[in-house]
Amino acid sequence: MIETPALYGSFRTLLIANRGEIACRVIRTAKSLGLRTVAVFSEADRNALHVTQADDAVLLGPARARDSYLNIDRVIDAARKTGAEAIHPGYGFLSESAEFAERCQAEGLIFVGPTGGMIRAMGSKSGSKALMEAAGVPLVPGYHGEAQDEATLQREAEKIGFPVLIKASAGGGGRGMRIVRQASDLGAAIASAKREALAAFSDDRVLIEKYIENPRHIEVQVIGDSHGNLVSLFERECTLQRRHQKVIEEAPSPTLDDDQREAVCAAARKAAGAVNYVGAGTIEFVSDGRDTFFIEMNTRLQVEHPVTEYITGIDLVEWQLRVAFGEPLPRTQSQVKCHGHAIEARIYAENPAKNFMPSVGTIKTWRMQERGYGRRVDEGYREGDTVSPNYDAMLAKAIAWGHSREEAIDRLSDMLDQSDIRGVVTNIPFLSALLAHPDVADNVIDTGFIERELAALTPAPPAPTPLELAAAIAGIFRDEARDTENEADSPWFFANWMQVGRRKRKFTFRQGATEFTATVLENTHDNRTASVEIAGEVIRLASVTRARGMVDVELGDLRSQALVIREGQELYVRTRNGRFDLHWVDPFGVDEQEHAGDDRIVAPLPGTVVAILAREGERIAKGAPILTLEVMKMEQTLRAPFDGTVTAIKCKVGDIVQEGVELADVEPDAG
Repeated sequence: MIETPALYGSFRTLLIANRGEIACRVIRTAKSLGLRTVAVFSEADRNALHVTQADDAVLLGPARARDSYLNIDRVIDAARKTGAEAIHPGYGFLSESAEFAERCQAEGLIFVGPTGGMIRAMGSKSGSKALMEAAGVPLVPGYHGEAQDEATLQREAEKIGFPVLIKASAGGGGRGMRIVRQASDLGAAIASAKREALAAFSDDRVLIEKYIENPRHIEVQVIGDSHGNLVSLFERECTLQRRHQKVIEEAPSPTLDDDQREAVCAAARKAAGAVNYVGAGTIEFVSDGRDTFFIEMNTRLQVEHPVTEYITGIDLVEWQLRVAFGEPLPRTQSQVKCHGHAIEARIYAENPAKNFMPSVGTIKTWRMQERGYGRRVDEGYREGDTVSPNYDAMLAKAIAWGHSREEAIDRLSDMLDQSDIRGVVTNIPFLSALLAHPDVADNVIDTGFIERELAALTPAPPAPTPLELAAAIAGIFRDEARDTENEADSPWFFANWMQVGRRKRKFTFRQGATEFTATVLENTHDNRTASVEIAGEVIRLASVTRARGMVDVELGDLRSQALVIREGQELYVRTRNGRFDLHWVDPFGVDEQEHAGDDRIVAPLPGTVVAILAREGERIAKGAPILTLEVMKMEQTLRAPFDGTVTAIKCKVGDIVQEGVELADVEPDAG
């Protein structure tokens, strides 16, 4: 990043009206510029990382976002209490609220972003498309009108021609977005999109566009100042998505050649110039491989801004602050250069093997690879933090830079392979599989790639080899020695591990429904080592502890590093072969695991029932929708696990339910 002196003059204290990794990100740059920082937080975030990093912090209210982070009066009051002269909105929450920007101005506070008028003009998908059409920017065919009745939307969709894409007019991030391939599905899709849009953005208006088959998502970073200067900072490729939510982003786009790059950047500058844009923003386009169409403008910083920072050497948050201060942009368009390639992966608390169901709980282990040359981690959590169902499930972003795209991908893959988060389920293994896919390396992708390749990207976990079983045993010995304070002077774990007269010890590990057995045998001539019998083969075994849960496992003539994390009977093992979750079967007690009956439909996470889609007594097929929950601002539909009859619906629309609560019963068909 470029080095610059501290800001002086119109403001010295900055309030960050956000949470998580973006709040931490803004605090980092603000402090480097000599600014005093103020965090805001909800009851659920009292001990959050961004709260501890700021100079001051103010409680806004209860966990629910509308009562805290989305409460404009409370945010303004927090600025008054702490003497903050400026507010940075981050992204999400109030970042694209014209009302918030105008309130800041009315209260004499500097809003680090565009004016309310600019947000209103470009923040509405319908309004911005009308503006772009007048400015001559190419658009996807669609309906952007004010009439929102179902008959009008049905008529316009048929006029456009299926498949169509329904989008929330006021939102982003994939919320309120549905692909509809046939007229019979339109009514339900509109209702669902409107419901989700209202919950996320307090605005249920939608627009309809022609759905571009096999599309690619290209976006251009722009930033303007109050002196009439506007520059584009190259483009990003954000084609790898799921549920219209970006997963992997990179810059520059590997799809565009130099002429296409200049054309799309020129179109972006034209789009932003149509409203004399001030601040950082992103112009988003969709490409069908031949033509590129404007789809929307995000009047804020984007989650994926670090890849642009890497290739340009520009700290975008710093430029935002300097623009807010009233300074001209530090560089002209001709001075903005592209260097190398950068790629980013979004790390979420979610389970890709279960349709990306969000995961909540306490983070028991947080191991992200250390920052270094060409490596960067933007994180909003740490060990001991709680992932709440009230907010977006993104935990961190891993970003890598290289001289080439191949080098950047290799570096990011290594970062992910060396990262471990325990206590909640994450998408890290899924991201690793995605980056390793040959079509991603060859850039033969489109926005539907993840859905098509989901089975290949979420394979069943591999069976543990002798290396993983040996590592699990070494981890158990390590913890037992530590717990009993019976560790010998030797770093090797096998000294003194054996009870008097005991010549061997049997271990049984379960992975899913499969059990694996290993027997450790005493080496009477060498108390630093043992032997282990696995599948009839006896192999010499030794191990030595390292820092942060690492162990060196010596199995025969091969020594290999492994990470072993043990939580009671559960073991997490990472070796060169991948990641393994093993259950150590207790040899001295009852080892039972409770499972909900398959005939019960239970809430997988805390959420709100937003739709009942089946009736008691109705016969339904496997996979048929039964009800829909809103969880972490996204809708999750619970479906029938088999062909059968709905015997009970145990909730109603509007119910707030906790994890594990029974919501419906399905009786399977006989035979």
